[in-house]
Amino acid sequence: MKIVVIGGTGLIGSKLVGKLGEHGHQAVAAAPSTGVDTLTGAGLAEVMEDASVLVDVSNSPSFEDRAVMEFFRTSTTNLLKAEVEAGVTHHVALSVVGTDRLQESGYFRAKQAQEELIKASGVPYSIVHATQFFEFVRALADMSTAGDTVRVSPAKIQPVYSGDVAAAVGRTAVGTPLNGIVEVAGPDAFQLDELIRTRLAADDDPRTVVTDPNALYSGAQLQETTLLPGADAHLAETRFADWLARQR
Repeated sequence: MKIVVIGGTGLIGSKLVGKLGEHGHQAVAAAPSTGVDTLTGAGLAEVMEDASVLVDVSNSPSFEDRAVMEFFRTSTTNLLKAEVEAGVTHHVALSVVGTDRLQESGYFRAKQAQEELIKASGVPYSIVHATQFFEFVRALADMSTAGDTVRVSPAKIQPVYSGDVAAAVGRTAVGTPLNGIVEVAGPDAFQLDELIRTRLAADDDPRTVVTDPNALYSGAQLQETTLLPGADAHLAETRFADWLARQR
């Protein structure tokens, strides 16, 4: 089948396009660099012609509260409109485990708005909730850094390899619409502060990680289990320690 991947040139999208192609599908990477702009709608009608499935793994270029809300609302509205006009029968979106529990954060309010637009659209859909990617653990440290100190919560987190997320999104895309949410997470849970200490140590990064139960995560307060998936989540196979060893 023809599957259009919005954000198809990014970390998840490029892996997803490759995996779908390996299984015989016509996977089309759609991004501004390929002439598709979800904010203006440019190129959407053309890329969706004869498509059966649309997968949205795009992300906002800005995480500022107003900008990120504008991105997800406008982009998702344009995608859903174009899907209906093209006869696409399955909308798949990648979102984040714990989105509904992180509504103090402008980013997660925008992700929640995206999900609500999809659910209300009438287009058959599946939403994949993933935990934080291994590749972004260093970025979590960076956004929590002041001077030489990284101040983070000891809340639990169950990070996942991006390749495993792409595989989960791919399986969902070629399946029957769920009209619901499926979760994917890594096999192991960590305390967030310890996870970041491990990542920085592997990089010989001299910053000091300070454990602070009141430290914010993307602007939101964390409880111990805020970032953890539910009992029915699909657990991927790749372990953080194995992935980290390959980065050296």
